[in-house]
Amino acid sequence: MRSISQFLIAAPTSGSGKTTVSRGLMALFVKKGLKVQPFKCGPDYIDTKYHEAVCGRPSVNLDSFMMSEQHICDLYRRYTSVADYAVTEGVMGLFDGYDAMQGSSAEIARTLNIPVVLIVNAKSTAYSVAPLLYGFKNFYKEINIVGAVFNFVASETHYSFLKQACEDAGVEALGSLPKQADVEIPSRHLGLTLDETFCFDTFADRVAALVEKHVDIDRLLALTACQPVSNSHMVQPEQTLPSPLKISIARDAAFNFAYEENIQLLHRLGEVTFFSPLHDSVLPESDFVYLPGGYPELYLPDLSSNRSMLQSVRDYAEAGGKLLAECGGMMYLCNEIKSSDGSSFPMVGLLNQSATMEQMKLRLGYRTLYYNDYVMTGHEFHYSRIEPQKEELPSVATACTAKGSPVATPLYRYKNVLAGYTHLYWGDPSRNQWFIDYLNELI
Repeated sequence: MRSISQFLIAAPTSGSGKTTVSRGLMALFVKKGLKVQPFKCGPDYIDTKYHEAVCGRPSVNLDSFMMSEQHICDLYRRYTSVADYAVTEGVMGLFDGYDAMQGSSAEIARTLNIPVVLIVNAKSTAYSVAPLLYGFKNFYKEINIVGAVFNFVASETHYSFLKQACEDAGVEALGSLPKQADVEIPSRHLGLTLDETFCFDTFADRVAALVEKHVDIDRLLALTACQPVSNSHMVQPEQTLPSPLKISIARDAAFNFAYEENIQLLHRLGEVTFFSPLHDSVLPESDFVYLPGGYPELYLPDLSSNRSMLQSVRDYAEAGGKLLAECGGMMYLCNEIKSSDGSSFPMVGLLNQSATMEQMKLRLGYRTLYYNDYVMTGHEFHYSRIEPQKEELPSVATACTAKGSPVATPLYRYKNVLAGYTHLYWGDPSRNQWFIDYLNELI
């Protein structure tokens, strides 16, 4: 079995520079003509899009809440099998999970037995990073922290203190990135998308050059060369359908939040056609329609004025067509969406309720939905809300947080339409019976 350089980019805290360093390394390797397989810990669907933009390959989520350990290993083995390097971007701090370290980057590193490179924010600190590094190195012996890269370093003198801290803590110093405003990623639209004026290709090239100059790439690759995860896990056979389906997936600027493996499973279940609620006039011929999340609130006039598509979606659902709508897709099915200033834009009108961006408040977290005898898992992340109604639509499922506390996250059902705020994961064959039964019209 061949060895490849593979590692997880982690940090003590969010805001340390994981994303910047990850994309810089990916861009550098790609410039050298290498096949780089990107991964992202956790449920994030923005970072994966930009990994793909850099690497030219799908970025795959690895999430120990939504996925079984077997599925994580199967995914990692499958996608790395044709890669030269594998780079996994962590989430939050290394040990931050939904319950202690459950769901953390550390858990993914342990599951896959891949080395960890720690990105440390060195702003306003020097030798004091020694106990921090020592603690991270020794806290959990089942993962291997092979080295550290320091970010926001003021000078060579500053870096000399940091290198001494590394030596005394038993962690190898792999380089430092200087304080440089032009390699800081700009603020996102409410945490959901990059500034549209931001030139991502130029940014990636700039970071790649900086990483190449200031990080010991050869040493990093030598420390992280290892064999992929063992073959002790067997790939679980997937359920089948009686016949292939005609599957239509919304994909455009307004609807584009989807887990890669969800889409890959749909490809294996039938013929997939992508369509645009913004630009197309009618739905393709479909046995199943998927409306993923996104940011329809940025395109309300265009979505609302495309009346032929609105009618086509409504007609399909009223005729009993199977349709799954998540977050922004669910909002699209409402009577209207109100912008942040209160302006109203008519939508499909299938769900008798209004979604609004007024008085925005972040709602996020893992969700477990209990629907009849089925268990569905996913993640909720949105700023919109459903306005209170005199007669509220009932939820067909009960919902809990990752720690089992009840939460008011609805799942609506109208005929064969399922819709809600939760971004559901059905790519794991050991946990997707609900989805297969839904497609087979058993629920």
